Amino acid sequence: MTLIYTRPSPAVAFVGRHNSGKTTLIEKVIAHLAAQGVDVGSVKHHGHCGFDIDYPGKDSYRHRRAGSHDVVIVAPDLMARVTELDREPECDEVVASMPGHDIVIVEGYRQSGLDTIEVMRSANERDSEAIEEFVDRGTVRGGVPVVVATDSERAAQAARGRGIAAFGLDDVPGIAAYLQERYVRPKVTVAIQAGGESRRMGRSKATVPFLGRPLLERIAMRLAPVADELLITTNEPQNLGFLDDLDLGCPVRLATDVYDVRGALRGICTALSSATYPLVALVACDMVFASPALVYSQARIAQREGVDAVIPRNANGYEPFHALYRVDACLPAAEEALKRGDSRAKDFFGDIRMREFTRDEVKDAAPFGGCFVNVNTPEELAHAEKMIQENGDR
Repeated sequence: MTLIYTRPSPAVAFVGRHNSGKTTLIEKVIAHLAAQGVDVGSVKHHGHCGFDIDYPGKDSYRHRRAGSHDVVIVAPDLMARVTELDREPECDEVVASMPGHDIVIVEGYRQSGLDTIEVMRSANERDSEAIEEFVDRGTVRGGVPVVVATDSERAAQAARGRGIAAFGLDDVPGIAAYLQERYVRPKVTVAIQAGGESRRMGRSKATVPFLGRPLLERIAMRLAPVADELLITTNEPQNLGFLDDLDLGCPVRLATDVYDVRGALRGICTALSSATYPLVALVACDMVFASPALVYSQARIAQREGVDAVIPRNANGYEPFHALYRVDACLPAAEEALKRGDSRAKDFFGDIRMREFTRDEVKDAAPFGGCFVNVNTPEELAHAEKMIQENGDR
């Protein structure tokens, strides 16, 4: 059985003192992002014990009063949960319980380790000390924010002088754009390369049975949770009708090779030129343990660091077919390499801003390993099946 990956949600915290305007600003930012189609989750840290979302007389209240420690209230359009806790959960535990969002906006949790947006309003007496500390030291309560949202020109100037982004309290579009660029999950086309010649396998790798199902089906099921679009590059679209029967949760498209002659670099060009989204995770269809967590980590690095490609490297060299590429930079570079007569996948790496994904980073993202294992022969295919049957999937 193919394991199903749950995509974590990126998160950022808005922090400030009482009456600084945090909630008002968060409300406007959420509305702005939601209007742009962003799937937003949010967390409100309530610093005092006790709150109620159901009331005396409600059936759910009667459940709790009778002794239920965990009450879930479900309607056709809403669900709420009230759980009695032995301890307050850490912020990362709360965010981990909210997977699948494009971003989670947290109000409070200053000590969570999340990047913080410091909200300071000059008319708020409680903010005066924070403004002075920030102007003098660039910190608030010892921490350095990534953004300052303030109507204090002194604080804004101090931020810009230290390379910290500063926005006015009313600059909701500016703050939302910053979050879109740095934190909102970037949309990714996952391109599965299924157009190889498969000489050593003796038949198409895409349709060869693996644990009773086509191998391509397994790879598609593994990677769909991190795909906004699943793109299959293939020279046999007529044989891939089984993909129509899969519930993958994302659009699936087939792209036939745009070159008469096959090859690694040409396959990359086909995938990049056919993708809908600006980031493309390229994965070979014979990587039986292809890792959605690796794709997610690569996309986050590309977003945070602004690089053109994130390429894993191991003891055998680069792994260009479990890597992430930015279309606007990599497609022209790859096409230019073809014009030079190059044919290897790595032949354009020197022409782009490539970020090496280290072995340690691979282990952090995919601790069970094996994500670069590929099957080129019937013997290797049988060995991989036996591994899963004896030791379980990974």
